[in-house]
Amino acid sequence: MRFPPRWSRIVGIVALGLGLLPATGPARDVWLNLEPGSESGPARFAVAEIETALKARGENVRRGTLKAFSEGTASITLVGGDEIKPEAFDLQQTRQGDRQYLTVRGGGPGGVMYGGLELAEQILLGGLGAVQPMKREPYFAMRGTKFNLPLDVRTPSYTDMSDSAQANIASVWDFEFWREYLDHLARDRYNYVSLWNLHPFPSMVQVSEYPGVALADVQRSTIKFAEHYSTRTEDIVTPAMLAQVEVVKKMTIEEKIEFWRRVMVYAKDRNIDFYIVTWNIYTYGTGGQYGITDAIDNPVTADYFRKSVAQLFRTYPLLRGIGITAGENIGSANSSFQAKEDWLFATYGQGVLDVAREQPGRPIRFIHRQHETKASDIAQTFGPLTKNPDIDFVFSFKYAQAHALSATTQTFHRDFVQSLGNLKTLWTLRNDDALMFRWGAPDFVREFITNMPVDVTQGVYYGSDMWVWGRDFLSTETKAPRQLEIEKHWLDWLLWGRMSYEPTLGNERIAALVGARLGVTEAKALLEAWQHASMVYPLTTGFHWGQYDFQWYIEACQSRPQPAQTKSGFHDVNRFITLGVHPGTDNIPIPKYVEAFTSGTPIKGTTPLQVAEQLHQHATAAQSLIAGLRSNQQQELAATLNDIQCMALLGHYYAFKIRGATELALFRKTGKPEHQQSAVKQLSGAQIRWSSYTQLAGALYQNPLWTNRVGIVDWNELRDEVARDIAIARDAKPDPKTP
Repeated sequence: MRFPPRWSRIVGIVALGLGLLPATGPARDVWLNLEPGSESGPARFAVAEIETALKARGENVRRGTLKAFSEGTASITLVGGDEIKPEAFDLQQTRQGDRQYLTVRGGGPGGVMYGGLELAEQILLGGLGAVQPMKREPYFAMRGTKFNLPLDVRTPSYTDMSDSAQANIASVWDFEFWREYLDHLARDRYNYVSLWNLHPFPSMVQVSEYPGVALADVQRSTIKFAEHYSTRTEDIVTPAMLAQVEVVKKMTIEEKIEFWRRVMVYAKDRNIDFYIVTWNIYTYGTGGQYGITDAIDNPVTADYFRKSVAQLFRTYPLLRGIGITAGENIGSANSSFQAKEDWLFATYGQGVLDVAREQPGRPIRFIHRQHETKASDIAQTFGPLTKNPDIDFVFSFKYAQAHALSATTQTFHRDFVQSLGNLKTLWTLRNDDALMFRWGAPDFVREFITNMPVDVTQGVYYGSDMWVWGRDFLSTETKAPRQLEIEKHWLDWLLWGRMSYEPTLGNERIAALVGARLGVTEAKALLEAWQHASMVYPLTTGFHWGQYDFQWYIEACQSRPQPAQTKSGFHDVNRFITLGVHPGTDNIPIPKYVEAFTSGTPIKGTTPLQVAEQLHQHATAAQSLIAGLRSNQQQELAATLNDIQCMALLGHYYAFKIRGATELALFRKTGKPEHQQSAVKQLSGAQIRWSSYTQLAGALYQNPLWTNRVGIVDWNELRDEVARDIAIARDAKPDPKTP
């Protein structure tokens, strides 16, 4: 039997009898039945997962309704329940002697599937004898992913100017990629995918009034790209790019349409909906035909967009909704808020209303991002949509800016929430931090999720702008086909998906999954080490707060040059002194701490030195816990331990750097040489850890890496920057006016 990638590892461990999971006794007949009326695609997926788990445990699986029980047999029944909330489930168990009756009652296809997946997981981890009854219902109604979609050089995503996107243009046109991706999401309780592209229509639909716009084939440019392009994606497709292309895949527009229809059908069978999200106004791929431009006052452009939006829904019957952004290129600097909203309503709004009139009863969700606009006024402009019974109008807001891995308490949404009225919002949870290394901190995610304002929350979507979560392209391991990024980062994606559904998911279950997947008996210790190392991200970014992706990338200590205030973009010791802290923390910025320390004034909060000590403690604990786990040569375990070690070394680096920056600021303020000496000592310690970090990371991942937000990350060049910090401290002069 061919098992799914995630489960194949666990099944292999069970089959090898490594003693990681409890024995279930002699094999018996297990009758597996899907009740009539419950035979949906999601339910069938759950049944297949249960069968896989049972066979891995050595049970004899029989399909159908049990007519008569023999001794030692078991029955599993999946059935829909009208009395249960959508996507909720009730797993029940009764026994009569050694006969076992298990029933999964689910709210709709999604509830049946999630209940079945829960049962399959319990069987796989502990066998039929260990199954525990359980009731669950979704914490957030919508739990999705943010997927920047690099369709073609002619229809780019916001992320296209990067290695990540260029390596994955082929992946997004590969059905096997989507099959594996969607199976993975279903197991993690995600129920939608949002595909983000600047202007997807030429690659996805054919508009009869503008037939020449539809694009055949999938193309990628072969030129040598520049390091930096506009962060607002203006003019990112150049004539030079279009003059030198290669065909990644030959496809007619009809074949492209059939491809995405097939993907959406498969997704529906995993209880997953699709959404298209755009920025505006971009017309990449049109070639200026028919007089289409990006001008807000061009009537041809407005007509083209309205018809394209309507055709998108006509073409894809399973498309659940569309999302829009009033940026980054909508109108001129002098264009009013109302002019932008009027354009969006005249195009996207009217296009959706056209479909609503044609297809009454079809549910459509319209997502309006609160981005460079005023949420309190948007609903008035879009009144015809908010009042339409078939259209669910929701907002979207960047809950933690670009860094969800920063603090469990976020503050940016508070004013926005007050303006929502009776509407709800989807929260963007951006991870532009843990891109290389396998991150996983269940306690952080659980607290983050439960701190969110659930009463106004429609749901969340998790993802990045700096990364395309396609296939791995960076690892020095070159096994083909390349592993999916979300498979490599499986614990990270599991945590955000499962806890958005069930924030009470405990560490005991998570540790069992870690142990089963990676083949370790000390799973609790491994999970603890993983959590310690992963806390390096929020502790550092919560103290050194560059809120947007181009302002801070923790794995490289880098941003674009302007936010770093350095030519290279490296955040040197001076920037660690001057950059502020996350407003949701009680961290004390270095200048404020120095002022209080030198004046003898009491100050409340976590000092820079305490942040540094916490980083050292987490990093040291992670290293100590993984020290005894290195004897197992299971490949994924080895890779995970290496990533934990990288994160721990990065934690030590930032601890030394924060301490060194604080001592340097104290020296400048006081002129006391002991502070300068301490600064040099701490920054020398940082250099040693950075050297170890980059040596290990360089062995694991290809160098350099080109990112679309911070440019080229080059370990070799960054070593010189780290050494320069020591020189800055050594050459410093007392200057009370310098922070």
